[in-house]
Amino acid sequence: MRPYRYFPAAGRLGGGLLCLLVGLVVTCATLVAQAHAAAGISQLTFHPNDANTRRGFEHFYNLEYDQAIQQFELAVKAHPDDPFAANHLLSGVLFRELYRIGALDTELYAKNGFLTSRQFPIDAKAKARIKELFDRSLQLSEARLRKNPNDVDALYARGVTRGLRATYIGLIDKAWFAALRSAVGARRDHERVLQLDPNYADAKMAVGIHNYVMGSISWPIKVAAVVVGLSGSKSRGIEYLYAAAQAGGETAVDSKVALSLFLRREERYPEALKLVGGLVADYPRNFLFALENANLLNAAGHGQVAIAMYRKLLADGKSGVFAESRLEMAEYGLGETLCGQGDYIGAAAAYDAVLGYPKVDPDLRQRATLAAGQMYDILKKREQAVRRYESVIASDGSSDHAQLARKYLKQPFRN
Repeated sequence: MRPYRYFPAAGRLGGGLLCLLVGLVVTCATLVAQAHAAAGISQLTFHPNDANTRRGFEHFYNLEYDQAIQQFELAVKAHPDDPFAANHLLSGVLFRELYRIGALDTELYAKNGFLTSRQFPIDAKAKARIKELFDRSLQLSEARLRKNPNDVDALYARGVTRGLRATYIGLIDKAWFAALRSAVGARRDHERVLQLDPNYADAKMAVGIHNYVMGSISWPIKVAAVVVGLSGSKSRGIEYLYAAAQAGGETAVDSKVALSLFLRREERYPEALKLVGGLVADYPRNFLFALENANLLNAAGHGQVAIAMYRKLLADGKSGVFAESRLEMAEYGLGETLCGQGDYIGAAAAYDAVLGYPKVDPDLRQRATLAAGQMYDILKKREQAVRRYESVIASDGSSDHAQLARKYLKQPFRN
């Protein structure tokens, strides 16, 4: 049976330069920033490489954001002028909020709909603090660059801050051109780092991501990108990401996750599965790793294995295996996989189960409700399908999901 369409294959990348560059980089930044886990930090080198920073990342990689932020704040107090320490604190505060509002569900970015979806409802206090931390991180990097424009650490740190800003602006404000400017600024900072020090492997991650994205776009868009000074190569991007992954720096695990995403797009599933499967084995308390492994198994066509993985993921989550989990995401993935395997009764039950979890992201709730309606239409249970479609419209009548629900109210969904 077919897997669900999780990511389009290479060569079928839709949309324009803006969608591809911002969408993919935001996807990677979102997933990548969650990629680590506690078991492997002894193998990585941090800056500053002190006890507070390492303990902070132990918590961060297990999605324990409050504890991570406490440790990062201690590191900032000990290193008040270090832009790396400031960026770590910024990452903790930013991704705590992104996780809270459901913005780290990678299924959102499998399709281009997130580009036109409504803004995420971020907390006002969190928004103010994130802005304050952005400003502080940039001030620290630029103060050092005014003294020495070739300070590679300051250039690298500024590029990281700009990349985080691109993620925030793209996901929260949906200001794509502003996000694009920040993303391009991050790439150029890190390219300059590599000009000054070709062995600065951490800088290869962002440059590798941009190279892959720019190498994936259609020829007419690529020509337009070259005019404004952007270019890239898929092979070079993958090469850079492998180099960063093998270097043992702060972006080593991050680069493996980005690689798994791009290898999936290239339909190089064995390589992607090896990367993600290894990370799951190394970091068993990271829920997002386990979820991504199940998603990838399904995308690779291993539907029955993926179903078993989703069910184990749900059981482990309920028994407290993970430090933090969002089991509604696993229920939705299970529904998608069961649908792809032709088990429409099981798929409907999984989609409906999403709605039983507290604090489900509104977009995920609409997607699951709409999908449940589609399953009931396939099963010729029209009354139940209609109730689901009406619920989608009632929750947010202006969404793309509501538009589809209105269509299916007029004419039943057919697979």
